[in-house]
Amino acid sequence: MVIGGGAVGCSALYHLTRLGWSDVVLLERDELTAGSTWHAAGNCPNFATAWCLLKLQQYSTQLYARLGQEVGADLTYHRTGSIRLAHSADRVDEFRHVSAQARALGLAFELLAPAEIRARHPFLDTEGIRAGLWDPDDGDIDPAQLTQALAQGARQRGATIYRHTRVSAIRALPAGGWRLETPQGAIEAEYVINAAGFRGAEVAAMIGEYLPMVSLSHQYLVTEDIPALAARGAARLPLLRDPDVSYYLRQERHGLLLGPYESRGRAHFLDGIPADFAYQLFADDLARIEDYIEAACARVPILGSVGVKRVINGPIPYAPDGNPLLGPASGARNFFHCCAFTFGIVQAGGAGKVIAEWVVNGEPDWDVWPLDHRRYLGFAGHGYALARALETYQTEYGVAYPQEERAAGRPALTSPLYGRLEALGAVFGARGGWERAVYYAMPDDPPGPERSFRRPRWHRAVERECAAVANGVALLDLPGFTRFEITGKGAGSFLDHLIAGDLPRPGRTTLSYACSARGGVVMEMTLSQLSEGRFWLLSAAAAQRHDEDWLRQHLGSQRGAVEIANLTHRYGTLVVAGPRSRALLARLTQADLSNGALPWLTVRPIEVAGVPVLAMRVSYVGELGFELHVANEHLVALHSGLVEAGTDLELGHFGLYAVESLRLEKCYRSWKADLTSEYTALSAGLERFVRLEKEADFVGRAALRRQADAGVGERLVPLLVEARAADAAPVSIVYRGGERVGLVTSGGYGYRLKRSIALAYLRAELTDPGTELEVEILGERCRALVAREPLYDPDNVRLRS
Repeated sequence: MVIGGGAVGCSALYHLTRLGWSDVVLLERDELTAGSTWHAAGNCPNFATAWCLLKLQQYSTQLYARLGQEVGADLTYHRTGSIRLAHSADRVDEFRHVSAQARALGLAFELLAPAEIRARHPFLDTEGIRAGLWDPDDGDIDPAQLTQALAQGARQRGATIYRHTRVSAIRALPAGGWRLETPQGAIEAEYVINAAGFRGAEVAAMIGEYLPMVSLSHQYLVTEDIPALAARGAARLPLLRDPDVSYYLRQERHGLLLGPYESRGRAHFLDGIPADFAYQLFADDLARIEDYIEAACARVPILGSVGVKRVINGPIPYAPDGNPLLGPASGARNFFHCCAFTFGIVQAGGAGKVIAEWVVNGEPDWDVWPLDHRRYLGFAGHGYALARALETYQTEYGVAYPQEERAAGRPALTSPLYGRLEALGAVFGARGGWERAVYYAMPDDPPGPERSFRRPRWHRAVERECAAVANGVALLDLPGFTRFEITGKGAGSFLDHLIAGDLPRPGRTTLSYACSARGGVVMEMTLSQLSEGRFWLLSAAAAQRHDEDWLRQHLGSQRGAVEIANLTHRYGTLVVAGPRSRALLARLTQADLSNGALPWLTVRPIEVAGVPVLAMRVSYVGELGFELHVANEHLVALHSGLVEAGTDLELGHFGLYAVESLRLEKCYRSWKADLTSEYTALSAGLERFVRLEKEADFVGRAALRRQADAGVGERLVPLLVEARAADAAPVSIVYRGGERVGLVTSGGYGYRLKRSIALAYLRAELTDPGTELEVEILGERCRALVAREPLYDPDNVRLRS
């Protein structure tokens, strides 16, 4: 059952039938396209700054190119190509990075000089333009025709569509499945996909789930016919985007269509969407976009030579970050969301593919975590969603820097130490809603840009913090760790069937992985057995809903014998790291911290500074270290005690940017960066955490056995890169000669090694240490050598000291 008859809903229906399901139904409260689809501009760019969106949009454009012929429908699709203009050096860097990604997918993106821009768009003034980015497959499609073609293709394979059938209530059936109430009667379905567009949150609320989304108005205008365009006959101008000014401009018949993303975005429906709002627009509000009209007229003077024929001002749904909300509903079996599409026309094809695979196969082919609605936790209430959505709209065409900490909606969640760390110079970023120090600024830090594709000004601070960790002792506050306590008589058996490796013994901790049926990495967790049958599971802050869903989904026959308690908001974590960390803690505890009493990978309760803590002898930064897990009400006292005791030890503080540098030197993987469901645990080089012959038959074992027998085709390895002012960003491309042979998943600078480092998936035959390759960084091929991991302290002497 699909709810919603826009382009996305009809694509979901179409793709369900493509996967062999014919007993499928779509319910639309009005006519097809009546929400946001009918008034969409219909632009179809391949360009995206997220890897999964680039793949998703490319799939859409390829599908649309063949769809009309496939289903026997008229489908107006102009593939005119497009030019994006760059006014700044940072924008050129962005174009260089994205064009390399595009080429890895077979897209022929090309950087253009100003003269080449003018040759392809003769009416454009190139004054002040540094470069352009050419996408030959960009263009525009008729949104209504697209939706009808997808619907027609679905009907041809047995699907049924009911128009004017409004869903008024949804309830779960005791035996499984769902009952949907409509004015025409009830209908039952085993699976439901919420593709209700800007009404997606309304539908989610019917099953008791909240989706953080806001409807914003977006305007575009269409001019009268322009004689110079009419004189060109059938020849069409390429679609033009001027992201540094924030508008798009394309040909519409013999006129032009201009759409800005203005700095004064406007939200609507804050008190609810009118029941009869369909095929409706808001009043024109051209005063909001006057400056953009003037700038576009200066750039393309023929735009100002005629009048405006019509203005479209309609609602577009926005999630806080502008990405759609996809994936299984939390705690609601066989219910899926596929809504909040800001660029719904170009993303509809790929989104339909993804959600249909999720429903039919249990997981999509691509890892789409940046689109998974579970990336938002309880902090993302309406005020947060509104603030972030407006910020995202107003910066829709902003440069997508590798590291940017946007301010809207923050702080949402803070540690009890937030004010203390701020006073110490902490600069914060939000992770899973939690404010965490990313680095500590000092008054004498050199000037420079805070954001850049090259090394920004905070790299000096990161170097200082890495030195404190490597040579002395430093503190890191890590609020918001996802934290589950798993108990009950079936706890051990349940976890053993879930993770690929062995369970830790009581008093021990280990790094564990849960895999999908295909062997892809789904969860990464620090798993500790505190006492017989009592386990703590720690994972990324953002993973809370995702991981809890996975745990509860796999309870199976252990339901009732296993209890899962979410302790995330009850505890904080202080990391004490560096060769002097034991000396610091020894001043504040009577506990024996020696290797004999508390060796590597052990866990036990102790008292520090008069505070009860759970001490874990683990370190993500490659030095002697301890994680101190403490109830939030004791966190300030613990921090105060550590700071006071560490004065003569020159105790430092470090943030997440330093952690990133330090973990790269140890080749430690990062969840949803290096570890995704697209790569198996074996491809990720996690063999030491996989026990294929253990007694428990864990999820994904059959797939991993097949891969082990056949041989791993790709493997994650470290590269030492001869980079200059910029390090390899995620999704940088690895070459051998002229051949693309790999993909970077993490990159940065290692200050202990004084080397630029990348982690990359390469073809297996190229993973021997010493293999010479190249990594493309901002358009330049940089020499890179495959190295043996870990790069730093290869025998783990410092960790175990």
